[in-house]
Amino acid sequence: METHHHEHNYQLTSLNKAFVIGIVLNVAFVIVEFSVGFYYNSLGLLSDAGHNLGDVASLVLAMLAFRLQRVSPNSRYTYGYKKSTVLVSLLNAVILLVAVGIIVVESIDKLFHPVAVDGSAIAWTARVGVIINAVTAWLFLKDKEKDLNVKGAYLHMAADTLVSVGVVVSGLVIAYTGWSIVDPIIGLMIAVIIVISTWGLLHDSLRLSLDGVPVGLDSQKIVHLILEQPGVKSSHHVHIWALSTT
Repeated sequence: METHHHEHNYQLTSLNKAFVIGIVLNVAFVIVEFSVGFYYNSLGLLSDAGHNLGDVASLVLAMLAFRLQRVSPNSRYTYGYKKSTVLVSLLNAVILLVAVGIIVVESIDKLFHPVAVDGSAIAWTARVGVIINAVTAWLFLKDKEKDLNVKGAYLHMAADTLVSVGVVVSGLVIAYTGWSIVDPIIGLMIAVIIVISTWGLLHDSLRLSLDGVPVGLDSQKIVHLILEQPGVKSSHHVHIWALSTT
């Protein structure tokens, strides 16, 4: 029992630190990326900054949910606040999908009304993004299978790393060819990547919010295991749901 207590505290401290570091790094980068994108009129940078801002909100909400699920149960909330993690996970998925809608609208507008951008500035800024996103993803790597919100944070930051690589490539293409139309095309590609990386999180979050059987559990197998126990003759009205994203 004592060993479990120490491991629990270690995980709590470790993940809290990961969330705080990730939030600080990404807030700083969003400010820089938005400023450069606005100055050079780059939709690729602005859309990526908007996406990263959504990830900052996701990290803040995930950290809040992570702390809430550690609150002890009381007479009014006999399960504590564990269910809040499911709501946060669903909200995070919705935030990202809203960001996709904004990026798509802006990208389509830029396709029809292209504007010259500085490819070199885009490439250099996005290179910083690759490092920031990769480091943040690494912070959640070892705990990503223990909680849906932590997994969501990891997947978002890993996808962001790939997105930033794409923006670097677009910046280099624009710098060497002058093809500014590449910028909104990259914006649309970013939107597609966000949808792909978010879809699983949205599906799992929606399922848990509706008290569905968590992914990976076989309800029939569980019923069979119950019936195999000594003294059990039959079972009925079996309900399986998750108290939290863990």
